[in-house]
Amino acid sequence: MTPIAPVSGVAPTDAAAAISNAAPKPSQSFMSELMDGVQAVDAKIKNAEALARSFGTDDSVPVHQVVFAMEEARFSLEMMIQVRNRLVESGQELLRMQL
Repeated sequence: MTPIAPVSGVAPTDAAAAISNAAPKPSQSFMSELMDGVQAVDAKIKNAEALARSFGTDDSVPVHQVVFAMEEARFSLEMMIQVRNRLVESGQELLRMQL
């Protein structure tokens, strides 16, 4: 039986730098982030409407693609409504706070 070699010291890694590099840096204001999200939802809704319209007129788009686009637009809209609800709730909570 061969003896087991002792464990040598572990070389320190710069884990904190790797984590900080992975974290997103805020480059836009909160309002511009919200507006970007609203525009993305609007684009998904318009895309779903266009696909549904082209499916209804000439069947050039498969039905599964139309259904997927409609569900994606519905889900995005529901998420946007939830974000709005949370923002309204937090604003109301701030108004209820006593200084």
